[in-house]
Amino acid sequence: MELLLYLVLGAAAGTLAGLFGVGGGIIIVPVLVLSFAAQGFEPAILTHLAVGTSLATIIFTSINSVLEHQRKGAVLWPVFAWMTVGILLGAGLGAMTAAAIKGPMLQKVIGVFAIIIALQMALELKPKASRTVPGKPGLALAGSVIGWASAIFGIGGGSLTVPFLTWRGVAMQKAVATSSACGLPIAMASALSFIWLGWHKPELPEWSLGFVYLPALVGIAIPSMYFARVGARLAHKLSPRLLKRLFALLLFSVGLSFLI
Repeated sequence: MELLLYLVLGAAAGTLAGLFGVGGGIIIVPVLVLSFAAQGFEPAILTHLAVGTSLATIIFTSINSVLEHQRKGAVLWPVFAWMTVGILLGAGLGAMTAAAIKGPMLQKVIGVFAIIIALQMALELKPKASRTVPGKPGLALAGSVIGWASAIFGIGGGSLTVPFLTWRGVAMQKAVATSSACGLPIAMASALSFIWLGWHKPELPEWSLGFVYLPALVGIAIPSMYFARVGARLAHKLSPRLLKRLFALLLFSVGLSFLI
């Protein structure tokens, strides 16, 4: 039953990522928290375990996504390179920040973030392109902030990187493609940090690699890589506005349940 749950979660996360252009982490983290709680994992570490595992799964979905966008030549590699400089530093700091926050409080922080993203999607709030792409120091600074926040919330950063790039005048298609590329260093740096920070925690269950639970990683990563393409194809057939509002309702419910 545990493996079946992870397979279904991976399929759902991949499909939602393809449909809505957001990392599956925003769905993976809440479901893993509930799953780990049901399995009797220690409350002190289960949220950190969910965040670390989510980030590890994003490594695999990001690779698939980047290859797809690269085929269309939409990734802005110079922007990616300088943002990655900041991402690597920010992701490590974000993982340490998350590790310093107690489990129940970290759940509330993630709940608030889910509600904010839900409102942004439901109301279709997007920054207007009014400026040009910043220079190398500006991109590195933006990358450090995005990497820091992404590590705390267990996401690939798409919900932060895409608005930033569109605000700075990057076309939406290229913003999404470049954001997908940035998700890979975010996930790798953050996941490695969570592995290191949780390495000697005695409360961790068997088959854990630091704050990464290997059965969940394998069960989620495999189907999510395939279903991300399924979601992308569905996005061209269904009403984007209706889908976004339904997803926003789901996120709002998840965020509210975490706060309560």
